[in-house]
Amino acid sequence: MLESLVVPTFIVAIAEIGDKTQLLALLLAARFRKPWPIIAGIIVATLANHAAAGAVGSWVASFFSAATLSAVLALAFAAVALWTLVPDKLDDDEASGLKRYGPFLTTLIAFFLAEMGDKTQVATVMLAAQYPHFIMVILGTTLGMLLANVPVVLAGNFAAERLPLPLIRRIAACAFALLALYAGYQALSLAGLV
Repeated sequence: MLESLVVPTFIVAIAEIGDKTQLLALLLAARFRKPWPIIAGIIVATLANHAAAGAVGSWVASFFSAATLSAVLALAFAAVALWTLVPDKLDDDEASGLKRYGPFLTTLIAFFLAEMGDKTQVATVMLAAQYPHFIMVILGTTLGMLLANVPVVLAGNFAAERLPLPLIRRIAACAFALLALYAGYQALSLAGLV
């Protein structure tokens, strides 16, 4: 059960560094200069988004045999590993139209929308399909988002400008690649090929 919390926390925290939602957190912190409503908005948006993604992952997992699911997960993790190597950019207009709603509501809406189809949302779908403890996976992915984004909100430009983003992206890609290898090994072993 602890693995269902720890692995998603680690994977999402690493994958989130340099991601567009982290850039969005930086932008919101610079615009509003009110960290606590922004952090609250991140929490609510992430819980809602990742709960929906996790539900999809759990639902999809019920349609496949364990071997097939592991093979699909291996391919998906490999794709996310490659996707992680591509730097994200944030369109400055993404949050500018929402500013009139205040820091909490702007963050909630902007984060929820920015996470749609994002690699951390895709990772949440895959992790929920892989691990049996749905709530722990959602808490883990949300905690991972907070670990990556709260320091950015609190420290502003100081922290973001000093992070070695290319190195961090490579580490995240390696983590996803290791998950792909592990899922591939599980698929082969469940199919009786190893």
